[in-house]
Amino acid sequence: MPDFSQVLINIAQSVPGFLMAIVFHEAAHAFVANRFGDPTAKMAGRLTLNPAAHYDMWGTILFPLISAISGFAVIGWAKPVPVDTRNFKEMRKATFWVSFAGPLSNIILGLISAFLCALWALKVSPEFGYYAIVINMLKYSVLINMILAFFNLIPLPPLDGSRMVASMLKGKTLYQYESLARYTPMIFIGAIVLSFMGFSTFGRILMPAQILGQKMLMFFFSFLGGL
Repeated sequence: MPDFSQVLINIAQSVPGFLMAIVFHEAAHAFVANRFGDPTAKMAGRLTLNPAAHYDMWGTILFPLISAISGFAVIGWAKPVPVDTRNFKEMRKATFWVSFAGPLSNIILGLISAFLCALWALKVSPEFGYYAIVINMLKYSVLINMILAFFNLIPLPPLDGSRMVASMLKGKTLYQYESLARYTPMIFIGAIVLSFMGFSTFGRILMPAQILGQKMLMFFFSFLGGL
């Protein structure tokens, strides 16, 4: 049986970073798409930082709850923003940057969270009542943002990384690459099954994200500690 008091603590400390991560991710897609001439997401009300506009039952509620009960940070996704590539004047360039905008926003948020975490830890007195809570929230924010960025950069359709790769391909090569989409669900199901069997498949795939997040924290702790 999971320790529900610890589950509630994990949820409370993870949710702020999680909501910021998924909202900024989708809003970044919408913003860049609009800048390249496609107002579809803006007209659908998705060019906003309001979490309600990006809500998805499975990705924003159920899967994060399952991850929290399993002892992990709150992880999930938001409803993908609609993009009509026919509105792009520079199709390949626009597709690449619209796709990269989401992961890039998470990398930026991860850096900001790491900086604020180090600043808070070094400059605020440990006697302050919310000292440890804020540190944990910011650490979760770093972890969640880096995981979301790295996961979406995996070049498997329909993840953002696949669209970035597809923007550089054409003809038969593009068709063959996009046809991989039919295998993606099986790949993810296989990874989940292996994880339940103790092989830590997702953990190994996302290990670089966790390592980079730790490196970012160490850098800012070292930088600010020397000031």
